[in-house]
Amino acid sequence: MNAPLSCAHLSLRPVPVLRRVSACLLLVLGSAGVGIGHAESVLIVADRLLDVRSGQYVEDPALLVSDERVVAVGTAGSPPANAEEARVLNLEGLTLVPGLIDMHTHIDSDPRYGGYSAYQFSDRFWSVVMVANAARTLEAGFTTIRNLGADEWNDVGLKQAIDEGVVPGPRIVPAAISFGATGGHCDETYFPPSMQERNPFNADSPDEGRKRVRELRKYGAEVIKICATGGVFSRNTEPGQQQLSLEEMQAVVTEAHRLGLRVAAHAHGASGIRDAIRAGVDTIEHASLIDDEGIALAREQGAALSMDIYNTDYTQAEGARNGVLEDNLRKDREIAEVQREGFRRAHAAGVTMVYGTDAGIFPHGENARQFAVMVRYGMQPIDAIRSATLNAAVALGRDDLGSLEAGRYADLVAVTGDPLADVRVLESIPVVIKGGVVVKDTRGP
Repeated sequence: MNAPLSCAHLSLRPVPVLRRVSACLLLVLGSAGVGIGHAESVLIVADRLLDVRSGQYVEDPALLVSDERVVAVGTAGSPPANAEEARVLNLEGLTLVPGLIDMHTHIDSDPRYGGYSAYQFSDRFWSVVMVANAARTLEAGFTTIRNLGADEWNDVGLKQAIDEGVVPGPRIVPAAISFGATGGHCDETYFPPSMQERNPFNADSPDEGRKRVRELRKYGAEVIKICATGGVFSRNTEPGQQQLSLEEMQAVVTEAHRLGLRVAAHAHGASGIRDAIRAGVDTIEHASLIDDEGIALAREQGAALSMDIYNTDYTQAEGARNGVLEDNLRKDREIAEVQREGFRRAHAAGVTMVYGTDAGIFPHGENARQFAVMVRYGMQPIDAIRSATLNAAVALGRDDLGSLEAGRYADLVAVTGDPLADVRVLESIPVVIKGGVVVKDTRGP
């Protein structure tokens, strides 16, 4: 629950310019958070700020924010110009970290309904579920997500509702409907022929792939998501099977890039990974069975890997109870440790890694649990944090996200403790700010 800010939070260090700022000019947090108007600014002060570029802390930061953006970053001893004219938000005792970015979510999915159990609900049920998921995701500190596949244009509609201030949630980069080959992972694979269920965006030739890109962009997709191989949570596909040809993927990538869209490829199998990289795909999702040739190609061509190495913990613990079919659990077991070791090898080889969790396979709002697994499999905490900040912003093609620098969105989280010593502190975030708006504060009065 959100807690109101009060003057009790304000205990500025004895720095002359900050002493001149009225102690009670704090942002008052309402049910939806209170932001910064066009004619005013706020000065955010804290114990430390993590500079994700250098990997170092800025002590006693003073972050000047106006009109959703960071104006300047200074310190208590050297505050930004006009700091004395700003309202003050005091986050004493906390460390500031850029707002986190999850590069692979399914915001209209709920893992409690696995296998066939999901079909007990109306299609519109999921449109409501995603609103609660968005709020949980934002309160978990993920101020931006890239949603790689939703039903019925759900993620496009949710993005619009969030941007209009109708409901709370993170910034969304929607893929809308993901697609691949007929009978492949992105198709409808759970039904008999008599039901005639299919993904209407199936693409079985280069020309069909080009058309799908154009159609998806027409209706709001901001990234294209294709399924290059089979998958875990589909029926009658195996993760290692390649299902789109090199030529088909090249056509999709060429068309998407021509239109200014980036491409993500669901690719578990080694051959599908290699061809996706050769085709120019921007991010490889899962990359579970990546081999040494695939790692070398990713490094040479600058493809980023988005490897969801936490979610198997949830699936194996809760999947059967949630209705996940045994065949899907089998596939998950078979690739889990192989994927994690591939993650270790790819990171050690210098491949760019971005933070993608596949949230929706596990509960939304628990996105940060992957950080500790990334550290366990070879990353330093700063590398894991960069994967969800700087690296993710670059992979999105966004220079307005990913770090706390002048001109970027004032998206940040404030944490207790030292995330460079224990990355698990990101699993419990007391303060979340999006675009200069305090959307969560659980510090108490």
